[in-house]
Amino acid sequence: MASCHVCDLKVLVAIVCGLLTAIVLGLGVWRITVRIHRGTTIPTSSTPIAFCRNGGTWDNGRCICPEDWKGLRCTVANFCENSTYESFTFPRISVGRYGPSFQTCDNSTLNAGNPMATRLCSLNENGEIELQKVTIGNCNENLETLEQQIGNTSIQLSNISMEVQILTSNASKLTPENITSATRVLGQIFNTSRNDSSEAKLVAVTTVSQLLDASEDVFQEAAATDDAAFETLIEQIETYSLSLGSEPVVKPNIAIQSGDISSEGSTGVLFTVQKGASESLISGSTSISTSADGLNADEQTELQVFLNTSASNAKSCGFVVYQNNKLFQSKTFTTTSNFSQKIVSSTIDANKEDQSGSVTMVFNPKNNRQGFQLHSYACVYWNLSKKDWDTYGCHKDEGLDGFLGCHCNHTTSFAVLMSFKKYHKYPESLDILSIVGCALSITGLAVTIVFQIVTRKVRKTSITWVLVSLCTSMLIFNLLFVSGIENPNKNSETSGSVSTVDSNNNEIPRQDIVFSSNPTCTVFAALLHYFLLGTFMWTGLSAAQLYFLLIRTMKPLPPRFILFISLIGWGVPAVVVALTVGIIFSQYKDDPEWELHYRQEQICWLAVPESTGLLASPLLWSFIVPVTIILISNIVIFVIIVVKVLWKNNQNLTSTKKSSSLKKILSTLSIVVVLGITWILSYLMLIEDDDIRIIFSYIFCLFNTTQGLQIFIVYTVRTKIFQSEASKVLKSLSSSTGTVKSLPPMIPLRLRVRMYNMLRSLPALNERFRLLEPSLVNNETTLSESDQENPSI
Repeated sequence: MASCHVCDLKVLVAIVCGLLTAIVLGLGVWRITVRIHRGTTIPTSSTPIAFCRNGGTWDNGRCICPEDWKGLRCTVANFCENSTYESFTFPRISVGRYGPSFQTCDNSTLNAGNPMATRLCSLNENGEIELQKVTIGNCNENLETLEQQIGNTSIQLSNISMEVQILTSNASKLTPENITSATRVLGQIFNTSRNDSSEAKLVAVTTVSQLLDASEDVFQEAAATDDAAFETLIEQIETYSLSLGSEPVVKPNIAIQSGDISSEGSTGVLFTVQKGASESLISGSTSISTSADGLNADEQTELQVFLNTSASNAKSCGFVVYQNNKLFQSKTFTTTSNFSQKIVSSTIDANKEDQSGSVTMVFNPKNNRQGFQLHSYACVYWNLSKKDWDTYGCHKDEGLDGFLGCHCNHTTSFAVLMSFKKYHKYPESLDILSIVGCALSITGLAVTIVFQIVTRKVRKTSITWVLVSLCTSMLIFNLLFVSGIENPNKNSETSGSVSTVDSNNNEIPRQDIVFSSNPTCTVFAALLHYFLLGTFMWTGLSAAQLYFLLIRTMKPLPPRFILFISLIGWGVPAVVVALTVGIIFSQYKDDPEWELHYRQEQICWLAVPESTGLLASPLLWSFIVPVTIILISNIVIFVIIVVKVLWKNNQNLTSTKKSSSLKKILSTLSIVVVLGITWILSYLMLIEDDDIRIIFSYIFCLFNTTQGLQIFIVYTVRTKIFQSEASKVLKSLSSSTGTVKSLPPMIPLRLRVRMYNMLRSLPALNERFRLLEPSLVNNETTLSESDQENPSI
């Protein structure tokens, strides 16, 4: 027993550090195993992979096809192929639309650049697709000249209606002036006092549908100059909706239908718009029942209106559905998305003062549910006097399950103004591996900073400024990471279903896309950006300092070296972060979501750009590029130091070869830790293979979340001063308990005996720990001990 080696504090520290490392490694392996297991057992999605063809999208258990296709998988053609008629050629035309000819009017004509003819693609009585006759326009007429002619009551409007339809067939070329002139002409065509033919009005409905294909910006500019034309057109279409009889008129962007309520016993009219396999309105998608008692919407219903006519003497009613709200240019509600905001108008043939029929409506919100979720909605009607949406007489109704319900005590043009919020898939909270690693790093960094400051007199050196600055920056980053990396909006996230939307507040939203601003998350992202960039900057400065001390040993440090590196270490990251935030804010200050150009919504960190915006992303230029430059320079200096200093053969060494190799390995690891070489593992996380990327992700997490702990072990625990002070504390605690007497060795007797027996049973382990005993350490100056002699490391 007496002949056993005395186990000093190094043995205890080695065992504790080994246990901590084993625990962290075990957690990492466990998390990798669980992650891979989950990845192999996740059930397959119910959404068919590549089931919808030709640009179709899967929604609500069916394929939503583009306008040119239909069918279960969007594989049935819904268009007329390219065609030729006499000297005119036409492109592919969707069913229900007019296609413009490739031939355009000569530049010398008033209608220069516009198509010379149009051709309708439609379905015949047997449901077969066929092309109609070609309609040839007049190149010496344009919308402005037609507007001047419309005031002449002696002119037949059928020709003008046809000309307007031809001139508006290419919606992408329409200007605000074209929109204004066209709506003025159409308002007169629908005017009942003109007694125009039904054919002219049917063509005018087609023209309205074509106009609604124009961009939102064009309509906004047109409304800013003259919105009275829009009001006139809306009123005239409502009046026209009373005169259609039993045959509906359905065009891609507008549907009109009348109902006869003259029979006795009719208490209500039910108007329904069914979901189609296309984004456009199609024939058969609307229906009307004049003897209904209430709503009866089902899963295929997109919109349903119940008009209660029991208190009215009206004989007929009319309904109009607009595919979008472009004719209803609001000053209080702006749209920036292409989501369907359908407008429905219900009218009875009583005078305007007696539109007393109550209306109950249900809407099924239609949007990109993978990217957006419903945030709020308001039940409104179009106030013709205010020329804007109003909530007077309308309130939210419970409605049916899965629908937005509204009730109004009058008839006019109604809408449900919906606002949507971008859907973000927030990540899970930090797992136990990250929490344990960060906790160990925070503790180790704090102790290292205190040790460097408190023991400066004992070590007879000044504070190791570079190491303290590195530890301070890393400590603050870890604290911010643990406390602020998660976005607080995660806790307020809702499912976006109809049932979670406020059903009491009927306030009109200001826009259709809502952004939940979170300045706190932006501040945390900026601070994380600064301190992580500062940590890398200090690792680079540590590498530069080691180069001066170990390679250029005969030359003194540059003058005012500490002041110079302090300005670089703390100042350069501040300049980079300030410039990044300032440039982004100046570019996107008018965008309410300007913050998301700097940070992510999922976590409070720099925004990850799309593949097309990588070169302009702040993540690339303000973080990846400088960090890559620092890591490359650190690796170069590391290789130079390892080759020229640490592993250089020295024949004057008196230590054994085995002991010298161990010291070399420990010294090499100490430089790896302080220079942050392990961060190169982050580039291996870019591998496309998911399983391999997950493995490297956890290895990266393991090494870098515990970097503070590694610094503590290498630069604090291994110093003789720390070991001496720790032994005094341990001896004091042992003495105060009275259970163990003060012994010359630093470890109580019982623990020594147990460790001796354990080491005896493991000869290889015994030999390795023997190398760490102070009696066997020669006078060779190692990098880990040099901080007692040189204040700059």
